[in-house]
Amino acid sequence: MKTFKLKMLNVQPDNLEQKQIKLLDGLIINKEDDCNPDQWLIEAFVSKDYTTYFEEVKNINELMIKVKISKIDNEPVLFKSRIIGINDIGENINVLFKGNMEKKK
Repeated sequence: MKTFKLKMLNVQPDNLEQKQIKLLDGLIINKEDDCNPDQWLIEAFVSKDYTTYFEEVKNINELMIKVKISKIDNEPVLFKSRIIGINDIGENINVLFKGNMEKKK
């Protein structure tokens, strides 16, 4: 597994406007699984103010998210993902996504 810093997160549910999420912190992990080599785990640590939003989109099975990895200057990467968990952590929440990186066309 390889772990990187999550620097940006934009969420785009089906037919809805893209929403930029203000991150407090975050990680993105390449699971390097032999059975599913393109699968990643994304953890976003955000304000509890986003709880309602993420509860509304958590049942979307192909949730498109755009992230920047390691540096804010890096090009964004698109993932087809789904939310696998929303957890209270003190005054904030973490949102866990599992997804596959979309191939550039």
